[in-house]
Amino acid sequence: MQTLHSRQVYANAWMTVREDGVLRADGSEGIFGVIDKPTAAVVIPLDGDRLHLVEQFRYPVGARRWEFPMGTAPDRAEQDPAELAARELAEETGLVAGRMELLGDVDVAPGMSSQRAHVFLATALAAGPHRREATEQDMRTGWFTVAEFEDMVRRSAIVDAQTLAAYLLLRLRPGSAP
Repeated sequence: MQTLHSRQVYANAWMTVREDGVLRADGSEGIFGVIDKPTAAVVIPLDGDRLHLVEQFRYPVGARRWEFPMGTAPDRAEQDPAELAARELAEETGLVAGRMELLGDVDVAPGMSSQRAHVFLATALAAGPHRREATEQDMRTGWFTVAEFEDMVRRSAIVDAQTLAAYLLLRLRPGSAP
């Protein structure tokens, strides 16, 4: 597929939206709307058989959601994924990881977005104060056993795609049996 032209149609501090005119392999033309967001980090805080989750109101779906700590750097900046993961973990939960391990990557929504998330396992955790952004002021946190987490998934109490994909990467980790 060849890009014929591209134009930005919207931008804010978190994303840009562009419309690309394309030429398909069969010679027909089309358009794609693309949401460009910076690289994200998803962090799985694990202490024994307990996972630390955050819950917040997600405006686009109009509901509160339990998920792993995650996010991007401010003002659409790109940041080293490991540094971003450590920052998001401390910001949202107050936890600091003694060990951070990259588990893999996730394309967030490849049918409409260019964003990729790097998934990290955080262990050897120490508690501290959170430093939440204004948009996270209603955030709650909690520890859940692996059994509780999996039950929440079964009941659709956890439906965030990045959280579900991150958990799969954790389960597929060699020697992992949370």
